Amino acid sequence: MFKADDLAIFPIDSWIQQGVSWVALNLRPLFLAIKWPVEGLLSLNDTVLHAIPFPVFVVGFTLLAWRLATPGIAAFSAISLVVVAMLGVWNEAMTTLSLISTAIVFCAVIGIPMGIWCASSDRVWNVVRPILDIMQTTPSFVYLVPVVMLFGVGTVPGEVAVVTAAAPPLIRFTNLGIRMVEHEIVEAGLAFGADKRQLLFEIQLPLAIPTILGGLNQTVLTAMVLSVVVAMIGAEGLGLVVLQGLGRLDVGRAAVGGIAIVLLAMVLDRVTQKLAEPKRGGATRTSLFATVMRLVKGGRPEEPAATAIAAKQAL
Repeated sequence: MFKADDLAIFPIDSWIQQGVSWVALNLRPLFLAIKWPVEGLLSLNDTVLHAIPFPVFVVGFTLLAWRLATPGIAAFSAISLVVVAMLGVWNEAMTTLSLISTAIVFCAVIGIPMGIWCASSDRVWNVVRPILDIMQTTPSFVYLVPVVMLFGVGTVPGEVAVVTAAAPPLIRFTNLGIRMVEHEIVEAGLAFGADKRQLLFEIQLPLAIPTILGGLNQTVLTAMVLSVVVAMIGAEGLGLVVLQGLGRLDVGRAAVGGIAIVLLAMVLDRVTQKLAEPKRGGATRTSLFATVMRLVKGGRPEEPAATAIAAKQAL
């Protein structure tokens, strides 16, 4: 009887092992160059967050949440931060927050331009899309093996793993947000004489900001999950608290770390989720983006996206 075991077995595992070993030996300068900015920014964020006094951080974050979200979310953020401190894991929480904030910066620097490129070219999107599918369906633990071989162990390699796993949602949502801009609005912008750069920065990106911020929300949550997993390769923070509790069969210690992670994740989720919601009356939260773009362009007072929408309605 013909059986599956009778078939020839492809030694894919050894091929992958040999390939990763070759890359680690021959491309080490490249990985050191990648590691350097990650290590620098992570160290800076960690130093700053640990230097801020507890009351100042709570008040500042509460005011920020009030400004970006709602008074209810601000109050929830303040209570959650106080509870985290009362659990005795404030320093670990700040380390995790520095990990997350660093990951957000690198994911934005990588993911938004990549998403814009994918939205501008169907050929690029057809190549990038299956790669994103693989990255998002790959179990989180699988990222640890190549990261350890290429970057070693510690918090910085853990940060590399977090950025790698958390970037795909932002790429997808950026591509989706730009592609969802109505064709009539784009045509109205072209009719008013906008070139490709003006079309992107003054019409498409402002209108796509709610969708992009939705992708940022997913990136934050993914980074939060990975911040626990990377504790297995020596990354510090709340994930290490959970891992130590499991290793010592100390359920209480693991529960403390888990509760702190849940509270911190809920705070970040509520704030970023509220950012992605449109304001009442249909206006999106693009004032900050528009202000930055006006400063870059010399303080132009007009709102091209609003003009294009009005032109579309007139047509």
